[in-house]
Amino acid sequence: MNKIITLKINNKTIKTRANHTKRLLDFLREDMDITGPKEGCGEGECGACAVIINKELVNSCLVTIGSVSEKEITTIEGLKGTKQFDVLQKCFAEAGAVQCGFCTPGMIIAAHVLLSKNPKPTEDEIREGISGNLCRCTGYNMIVNAILMAARRGDGLW
Repeated sequence: MNKIITLKINNKTIKTRANHTKRLLDFLREDMDITGPKEGCGEGECGACAVIINKELVNSCLVTIGSVSEKEITTIEGLKGTKQFDVLQKCFAEAGAVQCGFCTPGMIIAAHVLLSKNPKPTEDEIREGISGNLCRCTGYNMIVNAILMAARRGDGLW
């Protein structure tokens, strides 16, 4: 029998007896029906599964739910409805930084973490901040421009 794990996901406390070795990505998608984080590479190289754990950017395909017990997890769904998300979403759309949308949740999560730590990043700092996220459609210039725009418009939000 599995020991109870307590998680705080998107500001909601969850208690589960799920297998401690289950990937956080699988738990979010299969057990919690939280589908923003996506399975891309499954090896932590694409960023499609990015979440925030205790204010840090983490690829959820690389961590088990047992390792995040008692930690605070935020997915793209948890950012929705915040002023920061609204600014990022609008800037991504206006800059043309969204095409197929597969990478967008992870990119917005990465941008949010970056801006939370550095509200006025340079272009180089943005490129480094999103370096763990792959985009095969849009191209990085539009994404970088979207984050620069969000930094200007969201002054004081992060």
